Amino acid sequence: MTRRQLPPQIEKITLKSGATRYEVTAEAGVDPVTGKRRQTRKRYRTEREARDALAEITAAVSRGSYIARSSTTVEQACAEWLDGKRIATSTKAAYRHALQPLRDRHGPLFVQQLTKAHIDNLVSDLQDGEFVYAHGRSCKAWNAQTINPMLRLIGRVLDSQMGQGRLARNIALLVDRVPGSRKEMDTYSAEDVRKILAVADKDRAGQAWHLALTGLRRGEIGGLRWSDIDFGAGTLTITNTRIQVDGKVIEKTTKTEKSRRTLPLTPALVVALERAKKVQAAERLALGNSFDPAQHVVCDGAGQPVHPDRLSREWHTVCAAAGVRHTRLHDARHTCGTLLHLQNVPIAVVSAWLGHCDAAFTMRTYVHSQPDALADAARSLNAVVTNRDKTASPRPILKRPRRKSNG
Repeated sequence: MTRRQLPPQIEKITLKSGATRYEVTAEAGVDPVTGKRRQTRKRYRTEREARDALAEITAAVSRGSYIARSSTTVEQACAEWLDGKRIATSTKAAYRHALQPLRDRHGPLFVQQLTKAHIDNLVSDLQDGEFVYAHGRSCKAWNAQTINPMLRLIGRVLDSQMGQGRLARNIALLVDRVPGSRKEMDTYSAEDVRKILAVADKDRAGQAWHLALTGLRRGEIGGLRWSDIDFGAGTLTITNTRIQVDGKVIEKTTKTEKSRRTLPLTPALVVALERAKKVQAAERLALGNSFDPAQHVVCDGAGQPVHPDRLSREWHTVCAAAGVRHTRLHDARHTCGTLLHLQNVPIAVVSAWLGHCDAAFTMRTYVHSQPDALADAARSLNAVVTNRDKTASPRPILKRPRRKSNG
């Protein structure tokens, strides 16, 4: 039998050990990123393996589905994806935090070697609180609200790698999401709000708690300046926010375009703001040039804007003094949305008040039922049922004629 001649893409090589190998050098299409032509080179033990590999590569290239070997690591893929995002600094910091466990554990691994098992094991360790960051700090157990967003971001990183021709498929899509219901936010009743504001009116920073229960975000409270308050027009304009990103406090424009908004001042808020303005004027007079000229509505005794975490700590103190249960400062914003809704304010207006882009998001995320409201609903339902029972005319009971027996 005549031996078939090797195609030009396959070269028979004899190693120093005397062993024979077959090296395949094939055209691998065009790099989708650089536009340059690519070649792939790999050795096989037998001629049959080399011929099969060449046929497979040629077919994949013609289909446009061939994936060349890449030295891109998981760390490089994550860093490249993050660097390419045109998003707010705070959002990018949140993404970086969510991807950190993957980068710490599998960063040096080639992204083409990342498997479903790698991600499954990572998820299990995060759930069990057994993950340790690269710098040695143990990680508290993550729940569905933190793990599932991480998986979505990993999927987006791998999607980017697919688009650049480095991956054939996105293995993050194969990983089961962690089951878990969305945590219901804890909101205060109208009576609780009155108790908090009664304490706030005796607190030096009482205007902060009025602003919180008016629906402002923590960053909006910290970033608000006196130049944003127009007592003559009776309005408050939100243009600035003061937030913590990667351990540093920064000031920037509002979260979204819709977040930039002008709200009418309520009489109670006017009183709280005027009181705060008088207190700060006295402090400025006492300190002179030592008083900070930044003119923040919420500041310390020297006029310095307060740290966002300090606002949260002092909120807990105010709630304890008011004798109401402990909630996060952000839950005051949820309370505002819920109480407005329970007062029959249209949801589109509530959405605009809170600075949301989408009324459906407001309804889904910021409006919650309360026990008192549910009790009112029960009373309304009972009234309907009772009125029906009283007004409905009794229906006659019809008796069926008895059959005569033949016996």
